[in-house]
Amino acid sequence: MKDIKSNKKELLPEQTEELLNTLKVRFEQNMNRHKNLEWTKVQSKLEANLTAVKVSNEKLWSLNEMERTGGEPDVVGYDNKSNEFIFYDCSAESPKGRRSLCYDREALESRKEHKPKNNVIDMASEIGIELLTEEQYRDLQKLGKFDLKTSSWIVTPSEIRNLGGALFCDRRYNTVFVYHNGAESYYAARGFRGLLRL
Repeated sequence: MKDIKSNKKELLPEQTEELLNTLKVRFEQNMNRHKNLEWTKVQSKLEANLTAVKVSNEKLWSLNEMERTGGEPDVVGYDNKSNEFIFYDCSAESPKGRRSLCYDREALESRKEHKPKNNVIDMASEIGIELLTEEQYRDLQKLGKFDLKTSSWIVTPSEIRNLGGALFCDRRYNTVFVYHNGAESYYAARGFRGLLRL
């Protein structure tokens, strides 16, 4: 994806076309992730957002940011109640452009030296996506094998975070594991995965 920066959370026409083409190819190559869903319906929803209100245009920008940071977003479900398609980061490993981050701003500010460039909670908010919960992470792992070499931060319950900890997951020995770390820690092989509802 072209990395064209702008203060506005909207895409240029060529960026939109490139994003739609990328998403279509990924959708068609990974039908196991979205059985009983058709690309034409997803595309109609995406294109409807091009002419919709600004908030919806920002969702296309968010999808592009997921792509730009290495998340390889793909449709993993459809919510009948809200009439929304659900996109997850489906990159084989934790997104490259979202690694070496501590958990949240409090953790970032607690570090006296060797601070990471950002934190997971703020970056997810900036991109406009939700951090995966443990349940969502496990659902993703039913669609393939992810994080065989890396790991991904997940939503941490307040009772754990209040004591200084944060949770992350990976897949090893064909099993999904949940671990804990100090929220201020960060590693080159740990990033985070998110979801977007459209």
